[in-house]
Amino acid sequence: QVQVEESGGGLVQAGGSLRLSCAGSGSVPRFNAMGWYRQPPGQQRELVAIAISGGSTNYADSVKGRFTLSRDGAKNTVYLQMNSLKPEDTAVYYCTALTAIKQYWGQGTQVTVSS
Repeated sequence: QVQVEESGGGLVQAGGSLRLSCAGSGSVPRFNAMGWYRQPPGQQRELVAIAISGGSTNYADSVKGRFTLSRDGAKNTVYLQMNSLKPEDTAVYYCTALTAIKQYWGQGTQVTVSS
């Protein structure tokens, strides 16, 4: 059984920073990709950043230059460093981990940015 667990959300003022952490565990030695999606209030879930095994990392245009995704493949963990946060970054952030056949999701962690 595979589990994906996030931590690190919270309330921050605009311009501030937060760091999200995510750990994948279970019967998977290594995930093909790990990253983060988010779902703002009343909106669809959207990609924030994802790191693919082999080295590439993709970011949503809205977070480029502000967010940094780092991955420890050996430990199946990813971290999302979020700087210069804006009110429009307010959302539930979901960690995701992918194998060749399935995508797994965490429960989500709330990030709220006040203006």
